[in-house]
Amino acid sequence: MNEQTTLCKIALSQLHGVGASRLSKLIGQITDYHSFFSLSNHELWLQTGVHKTIISGLKREKALGLAEKQLEFNLKNEIKTTFFLDEDYPRRLKQCADAPIVLYSKGNFDWNQQKILAIVGTRFPTEYGQNFLENLLEELTNDNLLIVSGLAYGIDAQAHFLCLKNNIQTLGILGHGMDRIYPSLHKNLAKKMLNNGGIATEFLIETEPDRENFPMRNRIVAGLCDATVVIESKEKGGSIITAELAFDYNRDVFALPGDVRRETSMGCNHLIRKGVANVITSADDVRTVLSWSRQPQQEKFFIGFELDATEKVIVQIIESSPNIHFDILYIKSGLTFSQLQSYLLTLEMKGIVSSLPGNRLTMCRKTAS
Repeated sequence: MNEQTTLCKIALSQLHGVGASRLSKLIGQITDYHSFFSLSNHELWLQTGVHKTIISGLKREKALGLAEKQLEFNLKNEIKTTFFLDEDYPRRLKQCADAPIVLYSKGNFDWNQQKILAIVGTRFPTEYGQNFLENLLEELTNDNLLIVSGLAYGIDAQAHFLCLKNNIQTLGILGHGMDRIYPSLHKNLAKKMLNNGGIATEFLIETEPDRENFPMRNRIVAGLCDATVVIESKEKGGSIITAELAFDYNRDVFALPGDVRRETSMGCNHLIRKGVANVITSADDVRTVLSWSRQPQQEKFFIGFELDATEKVIVQIIESSPNIHFDILYIKSGLTFSQLQSYLLTLEMKGIVSSLPGNRLTMCRKTAS
């Protein structure tokens, strides 16, 4: 792509009041991108049929000025420009009506990686959430996927860091221009990500990390991925916005269930309760729902299912006491009421445990010999 064409593509993204759908119709009626900016208002009207008042309102000269500054920065800093009509534009984002017209990126990754997963969550994760995330990414080490997040404090940054640790490609979507990293504390992290992933944004340089930009950033995270995993969140916040956007885009959503009294679990529990999110207890939950091939190297306690240590304890108690009452299981397991309910829900969804009348539990499957 030559510089003049790139300049025009950036400028097209900065036209006043024009989205991707309308822009497609406009440029589809001209011979090339350059003509769109070189023709007079009258000439452009003759070619497109768009009223001169509307053409004048596009502010083409201003758009070109912004594009020149962005292009100069891109060339100096090895920033790639991806236009929404380019062949390598993210195919998943193309399915979204509000997809960005242009994306700026730096690093070593493929927008159209076969498997892409978003991981988002609270800025103040508990030990429970952090441990789960660490285990999840260890399980996904050999799955050849791209993990996307927002480079924010908390779960986002930890996801990026753990991806680097486990040699998993990871991409950070920014809510500002490529001329800065916010929060600044994550500059070194972002720099390391360039070697096995990268960073990207739709925003021009000199765009501040203002509050209104982050929901826009979140829609890219949601639309870019096959599924979104939420690991701890309050009932309101960026993670919940991302999850609901993903759901609206017809993407799968997963949420880590937690203690109903814990603030950072309320958002996840709410997503599960509303039917927006699937329960996630391990990487196999994601693999099963998305039909991703399961890795064979890990021991399976049940045929086709991987159980963690706590799930194994629960299953062993139920096996040794068929039709056990919930209260007895509660005492024997040593778990809290909410923890036991969460684990039982997961085991029921996997078809391992079944509820019986009278608040009793029984096994659905036999253990592998």
